[in-house]
Amino acid sequence: MTSPYAQRTSDLRHALAAVDVDVAILTHPDAIAYFAGYWNYLGMEFGRPTILIVAIGFPPTLITPLMEVEMCASMTWIGDIRPWSDGGEEWRRPLRDLIEGWRSSRVGVDAKFIPNVVSHELGSLVCEGQIQDIGPVVAALRRIKSPEEITIMRQAGQVAIAMMDGARGAIGEGVPEYEIALTAMAAGTRKAAEFLAASSDRFVSPLIHDLQILQSGRDTCMVHRRASTRRLERGDPVYLCFCGMVRFRNYKLGFDRQFFVGEATDEQLRVQRAAVAAQEAALAAIRPGVTCEAVNEAAEHAYAREGFQPGYRTGRAVGLSLLEAPELKRGEGTRIEPGMTFAVDGGITLPRTGGGRVGDSIVVTDDGFEWLTPYPRDDAIV
Repeated sequence: MTSPYAQRTSDLRHALAAVDVDVAILTHPDAIAYFAGYWNYLGMEFGRPTILIVAIGFPPTLITPLMEVEMCASMTWIGDIRPWSDGGEEWRRPLRDLIEGWRSSRVGVDAKFIPNVVSHELGSLVCEGQIQDIGPVVAALRRIKSPEEITIMRQAGQVAIAMMDGARGAIGEGVPEYEIALTAMAAGTRKAAEFLAASSDRFVSPLIHDLQILQSGRDTCMVHRRASTRRLERGDPVYLCFCGMVRFRNYKLGFDRQFFVGEATDEQLRVQRAAVAAQEAALAAIRPGVTCEAVNEAAEHAYAREGFQPGYRTGRAVGLSLLEAPELKRGEGTRIEPGMTFAVDGGITLPRTGGGRVGDSIVVTDDGFEWLTPYPRDDAIV
């Protein structure tokens, strides 16, 4: 039986042939995980790139640091792994050895994500004008999620819900923001661990990490401030965003909620209801054949009816990457298809006072959508 990664790589070769590209050089960790089934925890930020080469008519090759070879060989289906060590030519030598035969061929890269040092090296190895951006080709292959991917993303949704339940239970007068974040991380880690087997999942960590996006009080207008030592007061709004934290088997979701400590004013609740109404309008518009910009437009009409303006796009595709294509925003004419997965948001920012926020992840079905993060949106006072 062909592995899903081998099938994806075969699909990539067909897509390369369709755009007259002979070999793809992929460097983004998420793309390598998608095609090779391997993720390297230390990458370009440590000066240690992993590079995947997929050529038409040849077996794929991974170039990875020597210290990672054992783990790489245990994770990937790819047999040709070329190690490199620090000092000297490092990864440049195996890359040059592989590319030498394709100097005059069409070479594809994901121009948005290739590190400058790798791009510069390729420029010296390939004839001028022979490098082509295949970012859109790769994005299109990853756009529709397989049933296996959707199963993982449903589990990620359960992890997200456990995090939100933990965070909500920790909210109270006098509680510092960071304690809420710690509770969410612990709850998510324990839920993720329930899905993992020690014998077969030793390369998958259940640990929830990253800095929690959390603001309270008047700081809720600072949408991406991280959890601090501030202590909650009665009547405070508390905004929790798990978009950068829900990572299960490398799949990411979007998930936001806003709560109020003990009580909320009529105006606070009005703003929050308006954000929820905008999200509901967007969700009601989602179905196969509708354009992404039409979904965004439905949300913008809902904001306008309540006298507000949107603060950002209505949503984005999610999956192995935090941001995938397409996005639910103005000017995005891509038509929605079954199997796409989106984070869909409602958001209003009011300077110096706060705002209203809600966000969920969904999977598009043949006639609409299903929730990946089914969680109440109307129980805001804690």
